[in-house]
Amino acid sequence: MSKVARIEMLRSFVEEEPENPFNLYALALEFIEFDQDSATFHFKKLLEEFPDYLPTYFHAAAYFADLGDTHFSKVIYEKGILLAESQRDEKATKELKNSFQNFLFENDLY
Repeated sequence: MSKVARIEMLRSFVEEEPENPFNLYALALEFIEFDQDSATFHFKKLLEEFPDYLPTYFHAAAYFADLGDTHFSKVIYEKGILLAESQRDEKATKELKNSFQNFLFENDLY
């Protein structure tokens, strides 16, 4: 299946199930490589409308860091770590903390 076909399929899923954050998440991931405006829009929408959807935080933080928005990325990491801890998701907590430490080191934010 082509990228364009996947995007169209995911857009239809978002329309059919607007309350399902996974569809927005998958759409955001599809856009990362070639449409920053759309990826940004979908990640921000996820963070705003589905703040308890934990998978968003790892990829959104890394995405905004890659764009050079270190302040926003730091906020996303911190919120994601708190959410993972509150959901008692040890694996996600560990992954977010490790990624956050690398982010801080790479961006001289210690």
